[in-house]
Amino acid sequence: MNLANKFRQTVHAGLERKTLDRCSRWAEKCRVMGTPYPGPWTFDHHPWLIEMHDADDGFCVGQKAAQMGYTEAVLNRTFYKMDIRQVSVLYVLPAKNPDASDFSASRFDPALELSPYLQGLFSDVKNVGHKRAGACSLFIRGSRSRSGLKSLPVGELIFDEVDEMTQDNLPLAFERQSGQLEKQTWMISTPTIDTTGINGYFQDSSMGEFFFRCPACSRMTTLTFPDCIEVIGDDPKDVKIKGSFYKCKECRNKLEHALKHDWLKSTEWVDAYRGRDYKGFHINQMFSPTIEPWRIAVAYLQGLVSPAHEQEFFNSKMGLPHIVKGARVNDAEINQCIGNYKNGGSLPSANKIVTMGIDVGNWLHYVVVEWDLNSIFTTPDVNMNAHARVLEINKVLNFEDIDTVWYKYRPNATVIDSQPDRRKSYELVQRFFGSAWTCFYSPGTTSKMLTKTKDTDGQELDYSVTVDRTGWLDLSLSRYRNRSIILPLDTPNEFREQIKALVRKPEIDKNGNPIARYKNIGADHFGHATNYSEIALPLAAALSQGRNIVSPV
Repeated sequence: MNLANKFRQTVHAGLERKTLDRCSRWAEKCRVMGTPYPGPWTFDHHPWLIEMHDADDGFCVGQKAAQMGYTEAVLNRTFYKMDIRQVSVLYVLPAKNPDASDFSASRFDPALELSPYLQGLFSDVKNVGHKRAGACSLFIRGSRSRSGLKSLPVGELIFDEVDEMTQDNLPLAFERQSGQLEKQTWMISTPTIDTTGINGYFQDSSMGEFFFRCPACSRMTTLTFPDCIEVIGDDPKDVKIKGSFYKCKECRNKLEHALKHDWLKSTEWVDAYRGRDYKGFHINQMFSPTIEPWRIAVAYLQGLVSPAHEQEFFNSKMGLPHIVKGARVNDAEINQCIGNYKNGGSLPSANKIVTMGIDVGNWLHYVVVEWDLNSIFTTPDVNMNAHARVLEINKVLNFEDIDTVWYKYRPNATVIDSQPDRRKSYELVQRFFGSAWTCFYSPGTTSKMLTKTKDTDGQELDYSVTVDRTGWLDLSLSRYRNRSIILPLDTPNEFREQIKALVRKPEIDKNGNPIARYKNIGADHFGHATNYSEIALPLAAALSQGRNIVSPV
């Protein structure tokens, strides 16, 4: 190649690069995709992603159904910012392992393999958590590690699957942009429950929805459930279900799924609120070109008989937060448990078992409970034969202040949260050794089983127990529904709100089995303090019988 030709090519490349002033143009020019739509990047199948690519607002929120292209959109923004804007990026996933490794293997590596332009952009990609492109860096981190979110100066911050993250650590990541002139944050996720995670951020945003022009009535409209789908049949296994179809909620005319590419040619994002600091984008699977209406109908009908499928339908199909009926304690259930005595105004009755539960945070929230055991046990499970009467609900700032409470009630057993201040919790347990335990929540135990915590050498610790969080919360919260707990007349409103903040979220595990876990929609300290007092009951019963029992059965 002679010098003149090389000069012309260099000038042409420079001029062409200047045209890549928007992320959407960059994607169409530089990105190559695999299945299901192989070839150069195109917005033909996902037109809702165009504005997301080009949004330069300082804070953008994407509340989404599953598999709607949002991750590819923020990945393109990552590449664009590093290539054109020369900005380093911090990409945060729920956990370092396996999320960072999976992201690198399933998203980042294929992008480079398919796109020659990206292969030339990155100079060092061997490190899973750190990729280099010239002077810019891509840091891939998990939200659970506080140290992993420190000392990383970046201009672009991306949170992928916010609802699965350790929420308390997110502010650390925000600080990584403090010294940058150009900065932007993107948060995307499938939602879970109202006002938490991505939905909390989305409700503070412009709350944009994707609109298109109906081919029948020419009005701008959007796809919403249940207005825009006609479900044929009432059984997911009925062959007639495949006759289900989408319809315009304005004119009620049928929208042919096979022609979706055509009726999504005239589109726009419409903000519910203008002038807000956050830019918000919400989309559901009814817009997807790969999901037929009958599949949405099947998911809906499955949700009518299965709480786990119901939760999955609204979260993953509709991209909406949802709380299954009965998943949280309500005010009516709390009100029916109110007694006629004052909070902290009476000492335990004679010959009654007393327990105390303590949740550790900025404050020490504690709950003292007196237990009335049935004279005739109908089950070997002591908790199932017991009724609770809450003697005191309160909180203190210092661990030493708990001593005064302990000497007032002299509980038979005390259980305290082992985290986050393990040293102080251990010291408290040592002061009341033999009647006090630290507690770890662990998914490795089952139902209401109590197991002794083991140290790093595998030795059992006499002062610590490990329990299943979901199983014990199921028991302690069910007392409000079956009226097996009595609360003081002047129960603090803070206690009420924190009991209601625990929401049982049904899920489907990787094997297709229904499971559940509790999420919180606000502070939940008293909920856990009450739970620890419940966990303390079989420990107290074992002491009273002179036996070393580590299970309630």
